[in-house]
Amino acid sequence: MRYAVIADIHANLLALRVVLEDIKAQQCSRIVCLGDLVGYNSYPKECLDIIRELDIPCVKGNHDEYCSSDVPLEGFNPRATEAVQWTREQLSEGDRKWLGELPYVKLISGFTIVHATLNEPHRWSYVFDTMAAAAHFEHQTTSVCFFGHTHVPLAFVRDSAVRGGTYTKFRIEAGKKHFVNVGSVGQPRDNNPKAAYVVYDLDEGSIELRRLAYPKSEEGGSKGPSLVKNPPRSGPPFLSAANQNEAE
Repeated sequence: MRYAVIADIHANLLALRVVLEDIKAQQCSRIVCLGDLVGYNSYPKECLDIIRELDIPCVKGNHDEYCSSDVPLEGFNPRATEAVQWTREQLSEGDRKWLGELPYVKLISGFTIVHATLNEPHRWSYVFDTMAAAAHFEHQTTSVCFFGHTHVPLAFVRDSAVRGGTYTKFRIEAGKKHFVNVGSVGQPRDNNPKAAYVVYDLDEGSIELRRLAYPKSEEGGSKGPSLVKNPPRSGPPFLSAANQNEAE
């Protein structure tokens, strides 16, 4: 069985369409989503409709949480507040309820999916190095766990120690744990503008990173607020310093 693992769509309809076409071409039988369907781009409702219509198992991302609730956006600057409020207005009550009820963690066919980390998944921690990965591994019980949130595809492996780095394709190693970031469909942040997702072949025991160019002419048009594109790793420039981690 081949799973497509997608994450961080961020309301980018054009990128999502291209990725879904490639998923068909790769003959994946299942799709799972690691959260952050909304935020940043102009098509939150349309992207959410696709995920719901395809009945794709999904976990909650931080943007999903912000946009599905009425929690006060304390510490956000006016532009960030506008973006979240605009997204909330595009979603129906049913959409917001669906997003709000997504779990933080989900077990799928013997592997785990989470938006950020398994150690306090609701705190939206970032994993860029082996030290952060080691804290996560203390809570991982399956051989493979996929995550998003950073928008940077990296793979970490734990046996007697934790090692990690970039990847294109690799095989699962027996007796070891693997923590794999699948990159972002809608807003890559690794100096590669192409949409990213992963194909996990359970029969072959392999994980392959896919990168796809997509048209950008419709993104950032007249629909919706003016949202930032491809912010640096440290966080979107329109956020106050106190909230860069929480709102990425």
